[in-house]
Amino acid sequence: MNKTNDLMTDAMEMLAATSRTFYIPISGLVPGLKEAVASAYLCMRAIDEIEDHPEMAPDVKIKLLLGISKHLHEPTELESLFSPYRHTLDDVTLRISDWVSLCPPSIAPRVLQGTATMSEQMAEWVGRDWNIRTEEDLDYYTYCVAGAVGELLSDLWMWYDGTETDRAKSVAFGRGLQAVNILRNRIEDSTRGVNFFPDHWGMDEMFVYTKRNLKLADEYIADIQPGPILNFCSIPLALAHATVQALSAGESKLNRAAVLEIVSRLTGGAKA
Repeated sequence: MNKTNDLMTDAMEMLAATSRTFYIPISGLVPGLKEAVASAYLCMRAIDEIEDHPEMAPDVKIKLLLGISKHLHEPTELESLFSPYRHTLDDVTLRISDWVSLCPPSIAPRVLQGTATMSEQMAEWVGRDWNIRTEEDLDYYTYCVAGAVGELLSDLWMWYDGTETDRAKSVAFGRGLQAVNILRNRIEDSTRGVNFFPDHWGMDEMFVYTKRNLKLADEYIADIQPGPILNFCSIPLALAHATVQALSAGESKLNRAAVLEIVSRLTGGAKA
């Protein structure tokens, strides 16, 4: 097995450990596109683990996120940046240079640019203490951490086979998935002192916001031809819709049986 195959194996193991939602859709992608999407996902997961770290001081988070944004293409600099915090950082973060190197060279600059920009914007939100007062604030936050990922995915689809998608709806695709996470994690977020709900918003308003973006996400994938790209997008979107239904019914999350049924239906039997 060559070095690239070894790294792809490591990447898929890391995906299995960090994302129930995206492991299977990425597993089902074709060679080339699979490496690109896995690279992008793991790079962004690496910085997300810093933003969400429950014990790390805000100034350290900002230092690390801005350092990654500046030195993402310099493994030696990242090694020095991480060294004082090696026992605190998650493995997916410590190996970010590996995830960068996994990406096919012809699309790697776009993945690097997207990750660097998101890392800088996450540092901004840490500095703002995730202070969301208005719907405009919420739109900006969900764009920074998820809507921009939708745009990156659209660029990956175009790079792979020329698939064209609606850019505004690609933002809604990412934003809708993030809004579901905000709904699902509200209690957990509140225990760490973070509130992503605008002033005077309750669950009803956030459900309206989420459903509006998921409707646009449905329109986004409706324009994609059958194949690996559509398969990739369909699974997390179906899980998002089902999670909203479960939360609306008073459940705390989508149960395992429902997840398995959705994944099986959309993949022909692949296990979640």
